[in-house]
Amino acid sequence: MDIEMRSGCPINLTMEVLGDRWSLIIIRDIMFGNRRHFRDLLTHSEEGIASNILAARLKRLLSLGFISKRDDPSHSQKAIYSLLEPAIQLVPVFAMIGAWGRRHLPVSEELSIRAQLLEEGGPPLWDEFMEDLRQIHIVDPIGGANGTCTSPVLAKLTAAFLEVRARSSSQAS
Repeated sequence: MDIEMRSGCPINLTMEVLGDRWSLIIIRDIMFGNRRHFRDLLTHSEEGIASNILAARLKRLLSLGFISKRDDPSHSQKAIYSLLEPAIQLVPVFAMIGAWGRRHLPVSEELSIRAQLLEEGGPPLWDEFMEDLRQIHIVDPIGGANGTCTSPVLAKLTAAFLEVRARSSSQAS
């Protein structure tokens, strides 16, 4: 693993791996948005990551064993990025960060609904989601990327997000 070892503290080492501005956002977008191609990650991020930063972070996440990359059989110039087990095991961390953010920061309903559902579902939902992620990223990454292998939990989280987005759009009109 290519990390700077300032100390053997697990919090410090985790921050060395995931503490930059973009790594968790990229994992979040792959995990919750099922964005599996470079172009999807680049153009659909709410935060607007630059292409050179995205490329550098993907390369680092690959080298650290958080994600894998394989050729997309449907397009010779595309690659599919998939989560590996260390990234999948971040689901409880994402749930706790989301819960903390919902309590202490001025979040939008639209972008916090998934965090709310994860918090309300607790560890049983997190475990179910992690099993789903293993299926669509490790067992069948091609099917997970093209939609033939799906996650019921991700579908539920996405439906709630889209419902809040639609409601917000109709109220703004």
